[in-house]
Amino acid sequence: MKKGLHPFTLSMLLFGFAFLYAPIVILIIFSFNEGKLVSVWAGFSPKWYGELLRDPQILSAAWMSLKIASVNATFATVLGLFGAYALHRFGSFKGRTVFTGMLTAPLVMPDVITGLATLLLFVWLSWQRGMSTITIAHITFSMAFVAVLVRARLASLDQSLEEAAMDLGARPAKTFLLITVPMLAPALVAAWLLAFTLSLDDLVIASFVAGPGSTTLPMVVFSKVRLGVSPEINALGTLIVLLVTLCIVIAALIFQRQEAQRMQDVQMADRAD
Repeated sequence: MKKGLHPFTLSMLLFGFAFLYAPIVILIIFSFNEGKLVSVWAGFSPKWYGELLRDPQILSAAWMSLKIASVNATFATVLGLFGAYALHRFGSFKGRTVFTGMLTAPLVMPDVITGLATLLLFVWLSWQRGMSTITIAHITFSMAFVAVLVRARLASLDQSLEEAAMDLGARPAKTFLLITVPMLAPALVAAWLLAFTLSLDDLVIASFVAGPGSTTLPMVVFSKVRLGVSPEINALGTLIVLLVTLCIVIAALIFQRQEAQRMQDVQMADRAD
């Protein structure tokens, strides 16, 4: 006999979903509030979306954050891939312990320490702070997360395919590019998206290493929120939620289509046998 959820389990599940998503729902609702006060409903109006699209400060900061996040995600994915590959495939080598510690240290190091350390480095190098310093600082901690994801995927790969390719005459570099990287593609895509999100969401580290004219979107939002939450910020949050939801739906449809194609190929192979 099939049993349903226990009332306590169901109540905890509903409480968890409410705790996670109720603030987002409230944010979306009050983004259409006609009044300026976010705690008092004054009527339905989409005017704050128009105000948001006419705000040059937010648009400039959003474009800056997208550029930094894209560059950071790309470089962090490449560097994290190389680091994870070296740790997993090269076995014991001199300095492995130090290399492992340096690669994974940003995972446990507070953002304040990372931001202060990179700031002192740029000051010592007399490097003018701006978009480049924010990008470098983001790459520093993002590649640690990439390395963890890619290393976990490498541990589950079947190395026989790589060995077969090299037995047939493929050089190690060609085997890596044509065999290993395609097998790592799902992990690399996930790592790129994670690095992109971490960079887009960062406030603490960017605040340390940013310079004049290099204000990111989280920094602008934080500065505006300190003076009081505006429906304009609610509108920005709603657009970000809708964009993330759209990306998730598209990814789910792609994975569903790929899974259906895979099942169809398996069925055709079984019929052929």
